[in-house]
Amino acid sequence: MERRRMEAALLVLFLGHLVTALEVPLDLPQPPTITHQSPKDYIIDPRENIIIHCEAKGKPHPSFSWTRNGTHFDVDNDPNVSMKAHSGTLVVDISREKVENYEGVYQCTARNKHGTAVSNNIVVRQSRSPLWSKEKIKPIVVQEGVSLVLPCRPPAGLPPPIIFWMDNNFQRLPQSRRVSQSLNGDLYFSNVRREDSRSDYICYARFPHTQTIQQKQPINVRVLNQAPVDERRPTFLIPSGSSSSKMVLRGHVLEMECIAEGLPTPEISWTKVSGDLPARRTSFLHYNKTLRIVNVSESDAGDYRCTAKNQLGAVHHTIHVSVKAAPYWISGPPRNLVLAPRENGVLTCRASGTPKPSITWSMNGIPIENSPKDVSRKVEDDTIIFTEVQTGSSAVYQCNISNDYGYLLSNAFVNVLSEPPRVLTPANKVYQVIKNHQALIDCASFGSPIPKITWFKGSRSISLDGDPYITHDNGTLEIHVAQAQNSGKYTCVARNSLGIYENHVHLEVKEPTRILKQPEYKVVQRGRSVVFECKVKHDPSLIPTMTWLKDDGELPDDERLIVDSDSLTITEVTENDAGVYTCIMNTTLDHDSASAELTVVEATPTPAVVYERPDPPTDLELTDQKKRSVQLTWTPGDEHNSLIQKFLIQYEDSLHHRGHWHNLTEVPGTRTTAHLKLSPYVHYTFRVLALNAMGFSRPSFPSRMYKTDPAAPDENPTGVEGFGTEHNNLVISWKPLSGFQANGPGLHYKVMWRQKALDSEWTTVTVANNSKFVVLGTPTFVPYELKVQAVNNHGDGPEPKIAEGYSGEDLPIAAPENVQAIIVNSTLAEVHWDPVPLHLIRGHLKGYKVYYWRKHSLHKHNPDHMEKDILTFSGNHTRGMLPGLHPFSLYSFNVRVYNGKGEGPPSPTQQFKMPEGVPGPPSSLLVSNPNLDSLTLEWGPPHDRNGHITGYTLKYQPVNNSNELGPVEEVALAANETSITLPTLKYSTRYKFYLNAKTVTGPGPAITQEVVPIMDEGNTQTSHPIAWSPPRRPPHKASPFGNVSYAVGEDGALISWEYWGPEKNVYVEYIVKNSEGEEEWQKELVNGSQNFMLKGLKEGLSYRVRLVAKGHQDQPLHCSEELLVTVPAVASRQVDIATQGWFIGLMCAIALLILILLIICFIQRNKGGKYPVKEKEDAHTDPEFQPMKDDDCTFVEYSDNEDHKPLKGSRTPSNGTVKRDDSDDSLVDYGEGGDGQFNEDGSFIGQYSGKSASRDTAEGHESSEAPSPINAMNSLNSFV
Repeated sequence: MERRRMEAALLVLFLGHLVTALEVPLDLPQPPTITHQSPKDYIIDPRENIIIHCEAKGKPHPSFSWTRNGTHFDVDNDPNVSMKAHSGTLVVDISREKVENYEGVYQCTARNKHGTAVSNNIVVRQSRSPLWSKEKIKPIVVQEGVSLVLPCRPPAGLPPPIIFWMDNNFQRLPQSRRVSQSLNGDLYFSNVRREDSRSDYICYARFPHTQTIQQKQPINVRVLNQAPVDERRPTFLIPSGSSSSKMVLRGHVLEMECIAEGLPTPEISWTKVSGDLPARRTSFLHYNKTLRIVNVSESDAGDYRCTAKNQLGAVHHTIHVSVKAAPYWISGPPRNLVLAPRENGVLTCRASGTPKPSITWSMNGIPIENSPKDVSRKVEDDTIIFTEVQTGSSAVYQCNISNDYGYLLSNAFVNVLSEPPRVLTPANKVYQVIKNHQALIDCASFGSPIPKITWFKGSRSISLDGDPYITHDNGTLEIHVAQAQNSGKYTCVARNSLGIYENHVHLEVKEPTRILKQPEYKVVQRGRSVVFECKVKHDPSLIPTMTWLKDDGELPDDERLIVDSDSLTITEVTENDAGVYTCIMNTTLDHDSASAELTVVEATPTPAVVYERPDPPTDLELTDQKKRSVQLTWTPGDEHNSLIQKFLIQYEDSLHHRGHWHNLTEVPGTRTTAHLKLSPYVHYTFRVLALNAMGFSRPSFPSRMYKTDPAAPDENPTGVEGFGTEHNNLVISWKPLSGFQANGPGLHYKVMWRQKALDSEWTTVTVANNSKFVVLGTPTFVPYELKVQAVNNHGDGPEPKIAEGYSGEDLPIAAPENVQAIIVNSTLAEVHWDPVPLHLIRGHLKGYKVYYWRKHSLHKHNPDHMEKDILTFSGNHTRGMLPGLHPFSLYSFNVRVYNGKGEGPPSPTQQFKMPEGVPGPPSSLLVSNPNLDSLTLEWGPPHDRNGHITGYTLKYQPVNNSNELGPVEEVALAANETSITLPTLKYSTRYKFYLNAKTVTGPGPAITQEVVPIMDEGNTQTSHPIAWSPPRRPPHKASPFGNVSYAVGEDGALISWEYWGPEKNVYVEYIVKNSEGEEEWQKELVNGSQNFMLKGLKEGLSYRVRLVAKGHQDQPLHCSEELLVTVPAVASRQVDIATQGWFIGLMCAIALLILILLIICFIQRNKGGKYPVKEKEDAHTDPEFQPMKDDDCTFVEYSDNEDHKPLKGSRTPSNGTVKRDDSDDSLVDYGEGGDGQFNEDGSFIGQYSGKSASRDTAEGHESSEAPSPINAMNSLNSFV
């Protein structure tokens, strides 16, 4: 066993280099993958509908089904349950049903034609928040200084409630080293005091799932002070005794508590006897009374000691902690495999736990031992090894790892695909990286076989496989230290045996961001201003963002702090402004930062120059007022020792945008007058701000309002376009003007249009309060010229520009002409056509659609197929390929043009014939009349002939016990043959047969079958691993079962069938033949399977077996015909081992032993000595060659009816006696063919006859067969 594990481990290491897990694009065929599911322990709110999630992806999209409590859950028959569209998520409406009726264990199954994935077992339970039981609590009277425990005992909820103690005013009761709450919710007093007297000790339980709180009856505590209580050393209230034990699961939270009483109040401390406490994971709660360790690991097991100590002494308690572990992944769950045909791969399901978990595998939800055998698959404990996989062997494998504390269930599919490479990274993607940093350029690819990735730069002269480039296994190209010369265009080439794919990306290496002038340390007097500079250099193509921090936090929200592009100014500094200021310059790729400290000191009496922001301007005045301009003058405020650099003029439009100020213009700081250009129909108010080195002043008081007169619009609407929504209309739309752009009241639009080709007069309409106009009665799809002009009460806007548009489309009125089809191969045709003239399309040409359908196969008497397929070719195409056609079939097709409105009429329907292709596999391959060295094969022609069958090819080869294949024999068969008898096969040898059909195009895929030739004549039966019964005809027409057969093997009886009924509950029932009438049929559920292994059948008995399909209670049962299955009395394995080396050596040793015994017999006889049979039996009996009863472990004799096989080279007649040769004269006296009799020396030689019929049944326990070569061989055959 150990050697097999070593071999498996080495093979896993080797195969691990051959494949990697890939994400299969969703447009490719793939088995289902569960993407989202509800948690294993799913607690629901009973007030809301139940939603059990199950989402999966796959191609084709999977279908979903559910089981509940291990049986199929029929969603369609429950009016309260629905399943979301394109999903497996269940929604249970609880408005008409109790939630308890839907509690249980649910499991979701997602399946498509490539496999089946299953979810975890989802245990659905409703949250419960029960009320406290009614109880009358008597007042508690205690003497001051004694200990006290107030019990809480909350009701059991789901999940458990959170406990806390409060008073009548909903205030938490104070806790301390003396008074604290335990983990179970009880309130402990190490010693009570007079102030503990109160009548409202109330325990509350909060149930978090339903957000409800339950309250216990208040507890009244009275503390008496009648006699002083002596001080005492600590004793533990909990836990009791000197030691205790606790078990915790790995990854969970370990909580241990020690609560002691004593006077004075004891202090609690914790130590770990066998090591140190894990500092980062350990915390002490409830005033050191609780030790809490999070994320427990195996290293946390051991002894922990809590000590309670006061001035009178100490007490200790030891807690022994053991750590168990539910199963957990060692290297993650098994990953999906994508393999090309004949590739190798490995699924690994490696996990650990305490105790060691068990591992089981399933395929498509069925235990792997009950799944169809696959020679390419080998299960080795936690690993499945695939060698030379074949197309069609895609499946989903489930790995279930479990122990006493939980389980892990993981789905991983094996997808066998042949797919040329493709690159998933977007084309022309631009990667940006900072100089001297690492650069990673992606080339995510997919293909089967796995593509090999090669990188090139620029002209692709040399592949990038050396310094400074590193290509990772996933295709990513790494440049460890990027430099400017690494910028440029890179080409990623993905290549496998099926093709090649290129993708181009670009790398840009940017200059790093650096702070050139850092802020400096500042000392400033209170009330002054300070400026921190932060000048930065960065790559010009990157947009920088400056951020300032104070003491690593955000700047205070204070208008005194002014942030500029490269500086921070703080005015009127206060003591609170002292601290560390940091400027951070961020770009999209990197950042840089620098800090400086500000120290604020008291102002000195010595006068100093104060630099501040200027005062706001005053005395705003409007002069030289005109329709479109005005002159504004003002008086500057105090500069505060810093020259004014400029003035900023802002305005407010109280007519259109009241309350918002807009920048209008700037003037130099030496001027106090500005000439302002204005717009019509605006109510202006102006204000001015001054700027010096310290910053902007506060705004001035606003000027008086100045209203400009209305005028005609200065501009027209933009975005003018025309289109049709019906075949006889034209919709003209535009972007309307804003109120500020209107220049006056009464804004409306003059909409004009005319046909472009006719050069006709413009048609004009007026539109107000709208941004579109619909022209009716237009010709279908003709070009129009359009204009939209703005107009108000004071005139028209400027002459508008001309835009173009089209009236509405209609369906095309013509079909493509000169339509023809060209056959490319047996599954591909190319269709050609002439384009439809544009004026007949009557709309924007969108493309052409080819409708095609398979009329029928070219074989006789085949029905017509009317399902139509459609291929769309966008744009002005004149040809297109029709892929995926059926060989040897007649197809019809037509072509239609389509525009934005829809499709035109079809072209005349034409037909084309597809040539012959290779046929599909034969529809069946059955084995009948198996004999000792021959059998008959019967087959049916392929369902998909794809042409005229020209013949069949049969290949077959032996398979030994190690599943190794022998030499191949090939037989060519005529097209009209449906059976063949093979007369020269080796007996008891398993054969594998391959049969395929041929057409003129070539051979098709083969159907395979395996069988072992057997013999069943008279009382002689050759032992074999599996004896196949001939398939039975389907029962009467009303039965949904057919081809019911059985096979008896070492493990039991394998029952196989076909089932086409609607019932979902299918059983195999069996009963002993000739059983009493009161015995019941044994029943096994086999839903969704086509075979089942009946185990535990007793040897030598015959059983009646039938299949039963059960529907609803009011529906009748459907039963198959009964099978009579007979289990052989001795099911011995007959293996052709005559050529095995160990067998030959054993035979030689036995022959030598027999020869020695014969010599001793001759010597004894010649001497005339006695030869008692009983003594010889006692001397030479070998227990290994005696069969043993199963029930009482006693040895019995074998029957010779089927065990007397001749040794190679000897001759045995059919009656079981040994013929006498010239060389057999030494055996003639041993009673061959005669009755047993005494020899002259007194020994009973007759008992050593080779005939089993001479055995005395009454004295069988004292008889023994002679050590002759024949009987020795028979005994050995029986044993083997």
